[in-house]
Formats: sequence, structure tokens, C-alpha cells
Amino acid sequence: MNSLDQLKQHTTVVADTGDIDAIAQHTPQDATTNPSLLFKAAQMPQYKDLIDAAINAASAEKNRRGELVDAIIDQLSVNFGCRILEIVPGRVSTEVDARLSFDTKATVEKARHLTALYQAAGIDTNRVLIKIASTWEGIRAAEQLERDGIHCNLTLLFGFGQAVACAEAGVTLISPFVGRIYDWYKAKRKVDHIPVEDDPGVHSVTQIFNYFKKYGYKTEVMGASFRTKEQVMALCGCDLLTIAPDLLAQLSGSTADVPKKLNASAADAMDIDRIEMNESAFRWMLNEDAMATEKLAEGIRGFASDLNKLRELLQTRLKV
Repeated sequence: MNSLDQLKQHTTVVADTGDIDAIAQHTPQDATTNPSLLFKAAQMPQYKDLIDAAINAASAEKNRRGELVDAIIDQLSVNFGCRILEIVPGRVSTEVDARLSFDTKATVEKARHLTALYQAAGIDTNRVLIKIASTWEGIRAAEQLERDGIHCNLTLLFGFGQAVACAEAGVTLISPFVGRIYDWYKAKRKVDHIPVEDDPGVHSVTQIFNYFKKYGYKTEVMGASFRTKEQVMALCGCDLLTIAPDLLAQLSGSTADVPKKLNASAADAMDIDRIEMNESAFRWMLNEDAMATEKLAEGIRGFASDLNKLRELLQTRLKV
């Protein structure tokens, strides 16, 4: 049994890509995309039909030029999601515009719009997760959406306080970013490598998992943004892990043993203090965590930048 098959015995494997062909190759349970992955996929010739369909559907609404491009992006995100759901048996995650990360009302409205587009396409919305940045405003939006039956994946999560706030809000799933945490500490320590047993990204997900299981939160933990297959294997037993195609291929080609590292029963017996979470506690914990503060802001800027690149690409297509 290869390493990927061993991992799948203890953890739900999710493909972290917008490349539908890569998803089909590795047969994950779920799939997740983000603006960066969507921008890359939109440049691949095999997905031209999805772009054309999005342009045609959005153009029928007769929006103003700027609104038209945003409408095309919404429709394109859903088109990719629908195509992915033809392949995976589980769920797909679709991201809200990063520019709305500090606007609870606008995030809720965008999430409802994306959900309506999925419904119009005949998709059971239990198979859709709306991805929202783990700001205080984003978490509050997710809390409202979950009450309305719209399931959320809180992304760009780097700090423990963000995770606790998400669990208290009752969100379906969180995506702590292992690799980006690793990158920050590697640069901070001025080293080329951090061994997996000392990896701050791996430790972060382990801490969150144990806390959630200790206190019986229903929120699922999905480790994300991996740099090495060793990071992935070190989190075997986590609820879900979202893994890029190159690492899925490495795991498929490996026969290394992948023992279960995270265990809900073991967490239940741990001595872990409970945190009283509110807005001031959230903002203070984020303020005190330089890594989480910097990476959250950087991640929002990065996703917004890639959405702008996608807008420019679509503007070019509209001129043809």
C-alpha cells in the first residue's frame, strides 16, 4: 500500500487545485480552490469552455462593465466547482472575494449569491463549502451563514485564536495553513529547513486538533498549504488534509509507513486550558502573534491580487 492509500485510511484527502484533470488522477474525497488556483486554471486551454459559459451566463444579466467582470468570476467559480463535483464524491470549496474580508454584510451577500448559483445549476448545497478569510468580520459572516444552512470553510487561518473563534461560531471547517506558517518561521530563524518534528505549522494544526477534540467542537480541521510530504504524513489522523497535486503524486509514489499521529481519544484525556473567546480576546491574540498577523494580511492581499489578475484576463477575453 502506498503512502497516500495509508493516509486515506485515517484522514479525508482533499485536492488543493483548480486543475480538474489533476483531481481526477488522484481520486480525493473533496476538492478546494482559491483565487490563485482559479487564475492558473483559467489560463489552461482545456477549461476554455468553462470561461465561455461564464461569460455568456453573466453577460445575459446586462451588468455594467465592472459588475460584469465580477459576475463572470462568480459564475466561473461555480462552473469550476460544478465540474469538480462531477469527479469528487464529496464537497468543493468556493471562495468569497478577498476584498470583502472586513465586511460582514457583503461577505454574507456574496456567499448567498454563490450558493444560489450552485442551486441554479442543480447542485445540492450540502456539497458546497463557502471559503471565507478568518478575520473577525469573516467569522461573524460565517456564523450567520451556518445558521442559514450555508456551510463554510474558514481559510487564511494562522493563529490559535482564529481557530477558537471559528469553533465558537460553529463553522463547518477551518483550513490552518501549515506551509505558510513554516515559511514565516524559516525566514525568521534564517534557516533553509526546519525538521518536521520541530515544524511550527505542524505543531499549530496539532494544537488546534487537540483543543477541538478535547472540548467537543464539531468544526472539522483541514490542514492546508503543505511544502513537503513529510508535513502531510506528520498530520495523519487530522480530520482532513488538502494537498496539492505534486505532493499527492509524491505520496502515491512512496511506500513509507504513515502511522496515525493525531487521535481524538488521546486529545480528550489531555490537560488543555479552555479559552474564553470574544472580539477583544480575538484581536489581542492576533496582535500578539506576529506570524499570524503578517500572514493573514499577506494572504488577503495575495488572493485579492490574483483576483485582479483574473479580472484583467477576463477583460481581455471580453475585448476579443
